[in-house]
Amino acid sequence: MRYWDSSALVVLLVEQRHSVRLRALYEEDPEIVTWTLSEVEIRSALQRLGREGAVDERSLQLGMQQADALWRAVYAVTAVDAVKARAKRLLGVHPLRAADALQLGAAIASCYDDPSGASFVCLDDRLGSAAAREGFSLEPQ
Repeated sequence: MRYWDSSALVVLLVEQRHSVRLRALYEEDPEIVTWTLSEVEIRSALQRLGREGAVDERSLQLGMQQADALWRAVYAVTAVDAVKARAKRLLGVHPLRAADALQLGAAIASCYDDPSGASFVCLDDRLGSAAAREGFSLEPQ
């Protein structure tokens, strides 16, 4: 199982430094597991890239359309209470922001608290480090 953080999903939608590597991971296994609020995080990141001029308007609109299509195909972890309980624990043991603790909590819940053999696809160093300490293998490497 691969759990995809929103930071990695954005790179699938608009051209960035890690796009080629992450698209190869996706093509290898197109099943995406992610937190239900990743959809909001993805849209936020795309809009920020547009505001900052990192992507042009055409790429932004195409990215938004691709986000809609991608979202229809993902497995979204929606067990809010289960994720919240895990996120609260994670905040006590890792230097995470709330949204990152929820992402990692969703990943842990999605593998029934046993991340051995599961991958965490992420481009955020702090979150990736916490995921590795929780037992996930990190991608991309």
